Amino acid sequence: MAALYLIPVTLGDTPLDNVLPSANHDVIVRIRHFIVEEIRSARRFLKQTDKSIDIDTLTFYPMGKHADKALFSKYLDPLRNGVDMGIISEAGCPAIADPGADVVAIAQSEGLKVVPLVGPSSILMSLMASGFNGQQFAFHGYLPVGSHERQTALRNLEATSHAHNQTQIFIETPYRNHQMIDNIISVCRPTTKLCIAAGITCGDNEFIQTKTIRQWRNEKSSVPDLRKTPAIFLIYAGQD
Repeated sequence: MAALYLIPVTLGDTPLDNVLPSANHDVIVRIRHFIVEEIRSARRFLKQTDKSIDIDTLTFYPMGKHADKALFSKYLDPLRNGVDMGIISEAGCPAIADPGADVVAIAQSEGLKVVPLVGPSSILMSLMASGFNGQQFAFHGYLPVGSHERQTALRNLEATSHAHNQTQIFIETPYRNHQMIDNIISVCRPTTKLCIAAGITCGDNEFIQTKTIRQWRNEKSSVPDLRKTPAIFLIYAGQD
């Protein structure tokens, strides 16, 4: 039975062999139809996977920010006709804080086979490294940009974490990472814990540290320049 393969990519300029199993390679090289967030970066990833892939023989279907979602169902025609397809987003795992979920939902609604491949997820890897509750957690994507709305969101997340013993996870656009850190340490209680996880799997650029808000206020200078580095933020207020 043909399948829609969800194909992870690296989280940065990490060698593929460091984070992607060889079994992924064997799947990728036989696929000729790819639904992708960005065609240029997808082509580059495929060439890195195997230099022998003839990119010009492949068909790409865009699903990025400016794509027409009305076409997503049509994209799956090869799969309906018994031909394997792949989904590739920009970083990490498709459909997890990246495009792809809408296409997968269509496939699932029609009973088509969907196969997730193994690869890095910055959300799960940051949770693994945080020391926070991995039994109960929630991912919230981007918080509001406006100062008042963001402060309210942070207070609500902290209250939820405390009430339900739940880790709260969110992200920010890299150039606003330091603004986010300032917002968190100014709003949250001194005993609440914050994990900053940036550049995950990216060697010397990787930075993952957990401290209380009180400690971060006193040691903020220990944070490297993250204005160009994707980061995950986790807060955990626990229960008294």
